[in-house]
Amino acid sequence: MLHKLMPKEAKFFDLFNQHSDLIVDAAKELKSLFDDLAHTDNHLSAIKDFEKRADRITFETVDLLHKTFITPIDRDDMLKLINCMDDVADLMEDVAETVSLYDVTNSTDEAKELAAIGLICCERVQASVHLLDNMSNAAQMLKLASEIARLESDADRVLRKAMSKLFREEENVKNLIKYKAIYELLEAITDKCEDVSNIIQGIVVENA
Repeated sequence: MLHKLMPKEAKFFDLFNQHSDLIVDAAKELKSLFDDLAHTDNHLSAIKDFEKRADRITFETVDLLHKTFITPIDRDDMLKLINCMDDVADLMEDVAETVSLYDVTNSTDEAKELAAIGLICCERVQASVHLLDNMSNAAQMLKLASEIARLESDADRVLRKAMSKLFREEENVKNLIKYKAIYELLEAITDKCEDVSNIIQGIVVENA
C-alpha cells in the first residue's frame, strides 16, 4: 500500500529533501564560520537565509498536510519530522547569532570539532531523508541512524572535554560564559539530528 501511495504524494518527499539540503548548506556555512570569525556577519547572513528558506518549506509542508486526505506516511510522523528538521536549522542560526552577539573573535579547536561533527551529522540526516520515499532503503536508513547515534556520542565526548578545559583554563569570566553557550548549542545540533534520525527509524519500523 505504501509504495502505491508514494508516487501520488511525491511532493512531501520533495519538500523533505529540499529542507535537508538546506540544513547541510547551513551546516557547511557554520563550519566555515568557525574557521573565519573575521567575517562572522557574512556567515550569519548566509545561515539566516538558509534558515528562512527552511522555514518556508516547513510552512508549505504543514499546509500540504492539512490539505491532503491520504498521506504516504503517518501524518503525525511527517509533522514531527519536518518540525524536528526545522529545529536543526534554528539551532544553527542560534549558534551563529550567539557568536555575533557575543563578539567572539577567537575560535577554539573544540568549537571547530563540534561544528565539523555537526556537519557530518547533517549530511547523514540528508542522506537518510533522501532515501525515505522507498522502504526498500530501510537497511540503509537504519545504518545511517547508527552512524548518527555514534556521531552524537562523539559530540558529547567533545563537549565534556571542552567544558573541562574551559573551567580549568579560562580565567576570563566573559569568555567562559561565551564559549560555554556556544559549545552547548553546537552539541545540541547533534542531539537534534539524532531526534530526526529516531523519527525516521520509527517510520521505517512501521512501514518497511
